[in-house]
Amino acid sequence: MQFIQFKNAFRDFPVISLADIRGLDSNFDRRRLSEWREKGYIRKIIKGYYIFSDADMDENRLAAIANRIYRPSYISLETALSRYHLIPENVYQVTSVSTRRTSFFESPVGRFSYRTVKPEFFFGYTLQPGGYKLAHVEKAVLDYFYLNPDLRDEDDFASMRMDRQELQRLLNRKRLAEYLCRFDKKNLAHRVKLFLRWLDHA
Repeated sequence: MQFIQFKNAFRDFPVISLADIRGLDSNFDRRRLSEWREKGYIRKIIKGYYIFSDADMDENRLAAIANRIYRPSYISLETALSRYHLIPENVYQVTSVSTRRTSFFESPVGRFSYRTVKPEFFFGYTLQPGGYKLAHVEKAVLDYFYLNPDLRDEDDFASMRMDRQELQRLLNRKRLAEYLCRFDKKNLAHRVKLFLRWLDHA
């Protein structure tokens, strides 16, 4: 396969996997990838995943890459809270949750971190136009509290640098309660109750 054919076939892919390539050409010679990297045509994200060197990078592409290189996963925690303008933007790392083990990848385009949740807690996200999964506001908050059990009092809540007025506006209390029931964790429910009390007295 010539590079022009390769680029035409995958120009709309946010990230290209070996499985994608072999789906198009089962006899593809992997040495071509090394050649194209040396020529500066493509960049390696992690093992088995590549992007075009001239690809425009924005938050949607980074989110789509995060979803693809470690499955199953969805954008949550700091990245999701930043997307909803609830905390200051974190541009250097894309944070996700996954049912797989906690992992971290450093790549030429950014850092990708993944925190582990149990399979029964893998819910509460929506598919975005860019083709990636993003946690609902309520699930991003619950994921954050679930994975940060040290958040217990007003000083801890203040340290989150949360935009309290914006969260008041966006938060669906009914959905939050439904999601919290699915966790079925008394300690988590108590800490979230304290957080909501703090939020209501902003």
